[in-house]
Amino acid sequence: MARGAIFVARIMADLNKILSANTSLTLAGLARGAQPLVLADLARAAKGRAVFIAPDEAAMQAVADTAAFFAPELDVITFPGWDCLPYDRASPALSVSARRLAALYRLQGKREGPQLLVTTINAVLQRALTPFRIRESVRLLKPGMEIGRESLIGLLQRQGYSRTDTVVDAGEYAVRGSIFDIFPSGLEVGLRLDFFGDELETLRLFDPNTQRSIDTREQHLLLPASEALLDDESVKRFRSRYRELFGANATSDPLYQAVSDGRRLTGMEHWLPLFEDRMVTLFDHLGDDDLIVIDSAAQGAADERLGDIADYFAARTDTAGKAAGSYRPLKPDALYLTKEELTAQQTGQPIHRADIFTQPDTGTVVDFGFSSGRDFAPERARGDNVYEAAARYLNGQAAQGRKAIIACYSAGSRARIAAILGEAVKPAPVEAETWQEALGLAAKGTPVALVLPLDNGFSNAGLELITEQDLLGDRLVRRKKRKKSADAFMAELAALTPGDLVVHMDHGIGRYEGLQSIPVGQSPHDCVMLTYAGGDKLYIPVENIDVLSRYGSDSELVALDRLGGEGWQRRKARLKERIREIAHELLRTAAQRALRQAPVLAPEQASYGQFTDRFPWAETEDQERAIEDVLEDLSAGRPMDRLVCGDVGFGKTEVALRAAFVAAMAGQQVAVVAPTTLLARQHYSNFVERFGGFPLNIGRLSRLVPAKEATATRDGLADGTVDIVIGTHAILSKSVKFKRLGLVVVDEEQRFGVNHKEALKQLRNNVHVLTLTATPIPRTLQMAMSGLRELSTIQTPPVDRLAVRTYVMEWDNMVMREALLREHHRGGQSFIVVPRIADMEEIEKWLRDTVPEIRFVTAHGQMGATEVEERMSAFYEKKYEVLLSTTIVESGLDIPSANTIIIHRADRFGLAQLYQLRGRVGRSKLRAYAYLTTPADTQLSEVAEKRLKVLGDLDSLGAGFQLASHDLDIRGAGNLLGDEQSGHIREVGFELYQSMLEDAILAAKAGDMGIAKERSALSPQITVDAPIMIPEDYVPDLAVRMALYRRLNDAEDSHEIEAISAEMIDRFGPLPAPTTNLVKLIQIKQQAIVANIAKIDVGAKGTLVSFHNDEFIDPAGLIAYTERLNGAVKLRPDSKLVVNRAWGDPKARLNGLLQLTKGLSTIAKKAKR
Repeated sequence: MARGAIFVARIMADLNKILSANTSLTLAGLARGAQPLVLADLARAAKGRAVFIAPDEAAMQAVADTAAFFAPELDVITFPGWDCLPYDRASPALSVSARRLAALYRLQGKREGPQLLVTTINAVLQRALTPFRIRESVRLLKPGMEIGRESLIGLLQRQGYSRTDTVVDAGEYAVRGSIFDIFPSGLEVGLRLDFFGDELETLRLFDPNTQRSIDTREQHLLLPASEALLDDESVKRFRSRYRELFGANATSDPLYQAVSDGRRLTGMEHWLPLFEDRMVTLFDHLGDDDLIVIDSAAQGAADERLGDIADYFAARTDTAGKAAGSYRPLKPDALYLTKEELTAQQTGQPIHRADIFTQPDTGTVVDFGFSSGRDFAPERARGDNVYEAAARYLNGQAAQGRKAIIACYSAGSRARIAAILGEAVKPAPVEAETWQEALGLAAKGTPVALVLPLDNGFSNAGLELITEQDLLGDRLVRRKKRKKSADAFMAELAALTPGDLVVHMDHGIGRYEGLQSIPVGQSPHDCVMLTYAGGDKLYIPVENIDVLSRYGSDSELVALDRLGGEGWQRRKARLKERIREIAHELLRTAAQRALRQAPVLAPEQASYGQFTDRFPWAETEDQERAIEDVLEDLSAGRPMDRLVCGDVGFGKTEVALRAAFVAAMAGQQVAVVAPTTLLARQHYSNFVERFGGFPLNIGRLSRLVPAKEATATRDGLADGTVDIVIGTHAILSKSVKFKRLGLVVVDEEQRFGVNHKEALKQLRNNVHVLTLTATPIPRTLQMAMSGLRELSTIQTPPVDRLAVRTYVMEWDNMVMREALLREHHRGGQSFIVVPRIADMEEIEKWLRDTVPEIRFVTAHGQMGATEVEERMSAFYEKKYEVLLSTTIVESGLDIPSANTIIIHRADRFGLAQLYQLRGRVGRSKLRAYAYLTTPADTQLSEVAEKRLKVLGDLDSLGAGFQLASHDLDIRGAGNLLGDEQSGHIREVGFELYQSMLEDAILAAKAGDMGIAKERSALSPQITVDAPIMIPEDYVPDLAVRMALYRRLNDAEDSHEIEAISAEMIDRFGPLPAPTTNLVKLIQIKQQAIVANIAKIDVGAKGTLVSFHNDEFIDPAGLIAYTERLNGAVKLRPDSKLVVNRAWGDPKARLNGLLQLTKGLSTIAKKAKR
């Protein structure tokens, strides 16, 4: 115990020496892992705040994330640098500017307790706004204050907020009538302002995912969203200085013109000094008592950064002023500190250097005595049991009186690691919740496990801390991010854009032309307008849009149907037959499988635990569920037939690896079949790496495997010495015999041909089968499939490795050259994707002329499959740095070393395609970049612009799955059921096909040969003279309006309708009368469906109700109902109901209808019971 006390006393002495120092000290022996601990102590002891300058963004984030664990009361502020290059065309991300401004503002405020500012050397080297400017540009918002609508819009524009239709990301705002939505800097959620006239009534917080309010707020301080503030003074300053610097002919530059008009231009922040009176450094924002520590590695990073700035400046000056609109860079010292200024700052006040190496204590050196923690890399390399080594080591340390602690990333991994260590060597580590508690428990002589997201361990005289990463090798931690939900944004994406093809249940394929308001009697009624072959038009009231479905995106060359023609009904009937056969085929196979037996395979805990720990990521919830499902199936004794769907890179392979491990360790052989040699190769290297050190033999078969190796593998499979074989359809050939095949894993089944699928079916009979696919399957279809084929979907993207930084910009030769070279210099590879083969030549020439240092290879769909594969393989083996291709790279390829993608003419791609393409990069620990480029000087269509903006914002969205299932149609649905499916989809469009398939499966399950009543085929037509619409001035954005119509139509019951109305009131303000009418009409329609009503006509003198097929479920009940209402309602001989009551105004008409349908639906419901 004495050692611990001496250690604490020593740290106190060190701290006092640092706090009283007037010159810069070296803080030696400060291991990386110990930095947050020491900084937390310094922040507590310092008079002012503690400041830490990290070498890069990742180191800054690591300290910021962990410092608060060591000192819970610590207020941690991060001040990041811009996430774009010096002299870039792109602006820093809105969220980065927001964090910077929020940090500068907090530095002005009074400190409540200890405070730690963590920043990077890049942020320090860049000039910032003055403290006065920050104070001047905030606005206090509180209820009761008067602020005109135009002046608030003006303020937001000046502060750098960008106007959108729906607010989803930091730095955006939207205006809807009297409601303003803002996503302000420094807040995790949005802020909703509700005005009455010019008076601010309430301030509410809302969740950008659901767009619903969550809380009210007393007041809010509105910070700017961008550092370039566009007030009149700044614009004046900018104009005169720009002319001064670059001459009068520079006034035609797009930048000069945009700023003169008060518009923002991407990348304008790089001219920030021209807008501002003066710029200051971060040091000017700090107080005299603040204690500053800089990481020794940051010195080197500073020199490198200053070198980069000079290089970029030189590159820009070479091209400056040659063409109109070209880039005119400011001198480096305008926006960045010079080397001399940085040195002057360091000599002017004590800035202490943190060094990881130990040095003897002297007047200028304080040695903390921390060294790096014990790393178990040698044991891992030798293939020893790491857990046993670690458990022995920790217990040994504890026995010597040192505190032994193991830090894990999550509660799940803490429990698992503690259990495995305990099995290896008793006693198992005890679990602690806080750092203080961990120290207390460790002092009693047992190792302690705690959740602490440190990457590297550290040790000193009294303490030994090892981390999960020291123990198991590289871990990639999932940073807890706010989850962005895709729903709100999905509904708007799904909303049709004029020109799309839609399918009407009764009339077939037509073209959607937009919303139009059509008078019914005296009142406007919103209708959807469709055109059919021959230019015929069809108007569908918005409350009936459930009869429409999207055709899908593959709409080239599709003929429109004729209104009233027979072709559509014939096609639909024919298809219904075929679909019915498919459904029955499915039922038959499921029934046969249920009767078969298969070996029971269960994981053996000790070895399985060690195998799973080699997985360097935290499993996502969906992934864990998929793994559990598979293990359960393997141990059930029946042949498994499970399909795992998940986007590329969502961790399906891990599910297959674990299944293969369990089966192989249980003595069964495993075959893994992939559609291409390249994928097979990838799987092979993956398996070999993960199975190293386990007593299993892995073989491979494909046409690229040397003949000798292939023969050896085949013999091994026949005599049982090869446990796992990985390959292409070569595995399915007659010459391959297995001794005891237990599991077949099929990757991307939809890409095999018919014959190979048959061969797979033969393999299937009594073995377990696991199929992986990246083609998503819509939720509703999964529900229908349950019980026929087991499905697991993985929808959460894996560890947010590092969100792909997405730039949407005009093609700029320097930026593109720079992007390719930056990737090349860090040893990586890049993709360039073009929309058409015709575009390739131009880019090839550009690559040869502009980036001659780089070797590139091209690939496109018109080459033979073998040639494409050979070229891809060469790229995979790093023989080339750049792959120039058409969208062929979308499919399934995982190239971890490729971390930059440039998409040429991004405006020509669909959203899901862009999302898929962007998902090709960002598979490793490096930051990945995606450049979505558009042609210079051309105006994009609104749709294209919106699409690109959405992608730019979706930096970290797990929307891949939903996005892809939206655009399932883009890739054609992967077939659950047989090859003919894509042909069927072409006939009736994607959504309708899917719902017909569901109906057929459900009907077949119900043992009902005739397809049961078509769901919701009944969409009652209700003609009533009342205004029915969501007015444009209430919801200005057409896509949002269509989405709301769609959601109201899809609502299942009155609760859901109420919830949607509540949401509309919350988002857009009180419902206008026509919208209240719409909501009521939807309720009437739902009751009418229950009552089997096909049509209701409300006339001046009365109302006529027609039933579907002239049938009512309970005729006797209906007659009793008419008698009860003595004469107000009559039943005519042709089975139509007549209501002899004239309702005077729209409100009365709708209320009357609501009561009438309520009465009729009640009778129908009773009869059904």
